[in-house]
Amino acid sequence: MDTNLRRRIRAGDHDAFGDLFDACARSVYNHAFRLTGDWAGAEDIVSLTFLEAWRLRESLDAEGGSLRPWLLGIATNVTRNTRRAVRRHAAALSRLPRGEPVRDFADEIAGRIDDAAQLALVQEALRRLRRPEREVLALCVWSGLDYATAAEALGVPVGTVRSRLSRARKKLAKYMELPHTARQMKGDRAPAVGPLREGNR
Repeated sequence: MDTNLRRRIRAGDHDAFGDLFDACARSVYNHAFRLTGDWAGAEDIVSLTFLEAWRLRESLDAEGGSLRPWLLGIATNVTRNTRRAVRRHAAALSRLPRGEPVRDFADEIAGRIDDAAQLALVQEALRRLRRPEREVLALCVWSGLDYATAAEALGVPVGTVRSRLSRARKKLAKYMELPHTARQMKGDRAPAVGPLREGNR
């Protein structure tokens, strides 16, 4: 089934690509959100990921299993490029004359999320990781890829995935057990960073 889908996509079959979107869009969205922490940004990354996947369809191997790792690898690269573009845009805006202050709606939005304080703490801990560590954590822990598949998605050796994941887990444990947060997070750390399996379609 996966091999047939690969061949159809390589051939430019729009129906096959639609099937791929239906099967994997949610996984790509979850992965993008875990890398960015931004709902709207994750939606943009899903769109860009599938546009890029369509552009790269002819480079897809005709033989193989699930296309999900391939898409997650593309999403990871799209996220990197998007962040670079955002930084460049922010730098350009910082050079413009300052206008009137605009009301910040961040608190209003955060209030809609259950346990917003804990979510902010987790996101801050994740932001302190190096980008390669966040990417491996998102692929292996949250998206449920094994070391070899994550290595394929990222284009790095398996040993690199193992070492990055190990460092990421140690750093998260350290960041979330700092004196001012240890009491708050002690009973909740495992669910916050534990695996959320999404399947392998």
